[in-house]
Amino acid sequence: MLQSAEFSFAPIGFFNCDEKYRYDTPRQGVFANGNVGVIELAKGCNFEQALQDLSGVERIWVIFVFHNNSNWKALSSPPIAPDRKIGVFASRSPYRPNPIGLSCVELVKVEGLKIYIRNFDLLDGTPILDIKPYISVADSFPDSRVAWLEEANKKEYKLEFSVDFQKKSEFIYQKSKLDPQKFCEVQLSVNPLDHRRKRLTEFENNLYVIAFRTWRIEFRIFEEQQTILVQDIFSNYTIDELADSASDKYNDKKLHAEFREKFLGI
Repeated sequence: MLQSAEFSFAPIGFFNCDEKYRYDTPRQGVFANGNVGVIELAKGCNFEQALQDLSGVERIWVIFVFHNNSNWKALSSPPIAPDRKIGVFASRSPYRPNPIGLSCVELVKVEGLKIYIRNFDLLDGTPILDIKPYISVADSFPDSRVAWLEEANKKEYKLEFSVDFQKKSEFIYQKSKLDPQKFCEVQLSVNPLDHRRKRLTEFENNLYVIAFRTWRIEFRIFEEQQTILVQDIFSNYTIDELADSASDKYNDKKLHAEFREKFLGI
C-alpha cells in the first residue's frame, strides 16, 4: 500500500563548468571528450570530514538535480532511437517525475571543498545532492541487457573538421566560450538529420546546415564511409541586423562583427 510522503533535499553544493547550454553536453558522460569541471561544496557543513578518503577514489557517482526541467514525460525518444517511444523508467531521459540525475564521472582531484571531475554530462550551475564512490565489484555489470537499446539504430558517424572550420571555431570559443566543435560532436555523431531535435536546412549533394544559436554550421554526409565533414561556420546575422541601430537580443553582435572582419574582411 502506497503512503503519501514528501521529502525535501538541500543541495550540498553546485557544479561549475563551461557547458552552459543543453546542446553542449554529451548524451552520457562516457561520450565526453575530456571536459573538466568542479563541484564546490557548501561551507560550514562539516563536508571537509565527509571528503576524507575520497582522493583515493578513481570514479564517483554524482547525484544531482535537473534544475532546468519543470515537467516530466512518461515517454521519451532517446537520441539514439528517435523513432521509438521509451518509458521514462527504462531510459535516461532528464524529464522525470522527480528531476534527479545520476552520472558516473572521473575524479581528478580534491582541493578543500572543491571536487574536480572529468567526462561529465552536467551543466554549469547544476545543484549537487550527493556523491558516492563507484565500486566496480558492486556497480559493474557489463553483460546486462537493455533490449530496446540493442534494437536501436546504433549507427554513429565519424566527424572530421576542415582546417577553416577549426580556425573559426577556435576564434569563437576564445572570444565567447561557445564551442562549435563540441556542439558538432554532440549533435552530429548520432542521428544528425533528426529534424525534430535540430534546426536543419538541406541542400543538394548531401550538404546540410545546422543552427547553433546565432551561428550556422555547414556539413556534408558521406554515407558509405559513415563520415561527416564539418566544412564551415558562418554568422546568421545580415548586414542590417549588425548595424549599430539594430537590436542586440543575444548580446553577441560585437563578436559577429569581429568574426566577419577577421575571416571575411568586411
